[in-house]
Amino acid sequence: MDTLAPDLRTMVRTPLAEAHVAAMHKIGEVRDLAEGETLIRLGDPQDFFFYVLEGEVEAVNPVNNQRYGEGATLGPTQFFGEISFLNGGKSLMGARAIQPSKILAVPRRDLLDLMARVPEMSDIIVTVFAARRRRLLDSNQAALTLIGADQDRDIRRIAAFASRNRIPYNSLHLDDHEAEEIAEACSLLPRHPCVVFGKNTVVDDPTPRKVAEILGIDMELGMDQLYDVLIVGGGPAGIAAAVYAGAEGLKAIAVEDLTIGGQAGTSSRIENYMGFPTGISGADLCWRGEVQAMKFGTRFAMPRRAAGLEPREDGTFCVTLDDGAQVCAKSIVIATGVQYRKLPIPRLEQFEGAGVYYAATDVEARYCRNTDVVVIGGGNSAGQAAMFLSRSARHVHVLIRGDSLAASMSSYLTERLDKDPAITLHRRTEVTEFLGDEKLEGAIIRDKTAGQDWQLPTGAVFVMVGAAPNTGWLSGHVELDEKGFVKTGRDVGGRSTYETSLPGVFAVGDVRSGSTKRVASGVGEGSVVMSSVWSHVND
Repeated sequence: MDTLAPDLRTMVRTPLAEAHVAAMHKIGEVRDLAEGETLIRLGDPQDFFFYVLEGEVEAVNPVNNQRYGEGATLGPTQFFGEISFLNGGKSLMGARAIQPSKILAVPRRDLLDLMARVPEMSDIIVTVFAARRRRLLDSNQAALTLIGADQDRDIRRIAAFASRNRIPYNSLHLDDHEAEEIAEACSLLPRHPCVVFGKNTVVDDPTPRKVAEILGIDMELGMDQLYDVLIVGGGPAGIAAAVYAGAEGLKAIAVEDLTIGGQAGTSSRIENYMGFPTGISGADLCWRGEVQAMKFGTRFAMPRRAAGLEPREDGTFCVTLDDGAQVCAKSIVIATGVQYRKLPIPRLEQFEGAGVYYAATDVEARYCRNTDVVVIGGGNSAGQAAMFLSRSARHVHVLIRGDSLAASMSSYLTERLDKDPAITLHRRTEVTEFLGDEKLEGAIIRDKTAGQDWQLPTGAVFVMVGAAPNTGWLSGHVELDEKGFVKTGRDVGGRSTYETSLPGVFAVGDVRSGSTKRVASGVGEGSVVMSSVWSHVND
């Protein structure tokens, strides 16, 4: 399992100190394993942390049941697992003893408590777990196999969900030999799009929710638990709130309706965030924050969409989710951000996921290689998408409604777009019609200056215009401005800058009325709000 690039190998083999092991002995139990005996199976709940005292253990490839990777095994002083352990996800591969072994098994909850008390121990475990997840992401030996994403929009949506949530998966074309072998093993029709977990577990009518259930990242929620704070939304503001909630010792949970990272997570490159002079993708930035929050004990549940808010007489709050489940807390942080507006173009919804996209990441880029693509929008997200897509597309056409980008896009992006020969800016233009049957084949573009239409053959249009707040689920319990953003502060009776008109409910990031719509601003607000949340919870 430790078959990593040389720069990661040292981190993965960093041993825990003797004091850490002694502390684990007090809360764990020693298990004896015979040669060939299974330690954990693919898809099992990760209820225990497994530390090797004697012997040798191998990780098992989830598809062929052979030793994982290039032959590395775990010996004394090493431990099994990867980052999903922190959030209670299911095991993404199995493990078995290859000689008689002694394993120290520590209950997951007890280990997390110990990690919270011993930061040095926590740092070692989290570093190793994160490195292993990166290795899984880079390999083609993942437990989740997607077949036919290029041809099937439902499989494509799952690919996007997995990619943006840093879930390892292997993507195969329908005509790949390996895809044919899997289809035969699973008694599937050949050349049929499908999702397979492990060697032969087929996901019927696959959706992101079903995949989340299989991986154990959706979390079982119910009325039997009362959290100190419920964070609704997993963008930069929500993740920052999750980090600081855990750091302050609050029992916290964050729910997100699709992917951790929100709209920022779809950004291919953020160059104006302090500390990353060469830039960082929004997904990478948010994933680091998610891992940090999990280290402090905050839990994440997805894909879970908030559908309604109910204040209770005892001063607590319950949020009803889209599946009818309820989660209750002493306080709420609204961090639902905004979403791109849908354009009034005929048949737009018909082509969503089949040529019309609202994000430009590696997943979408592979579907438009060596073709002309269209980016609609004049903000930073549109500019970053155009720069990213220009690396793989034949040409990128950026359509903007106005005459200039000066008011909506950072100057460094505007200058790059103007100078890039693979990008053309079309001012005062708009898409009026989509062409194609099952998949997008082209677009009719209107040049408002010339007063004429022209046709562009394209299989990919990226829509990044405007922003609408995600506040419909608040059910009228908090005051909104005329555009639907959440009002906060003393003008609406809030006791702090981020408290809404309903005491105990706070709003941060893009969803907050008057906020600066920037990643750094959202992170700052999510961090600062926790002092007010802590005061409310502990009053």
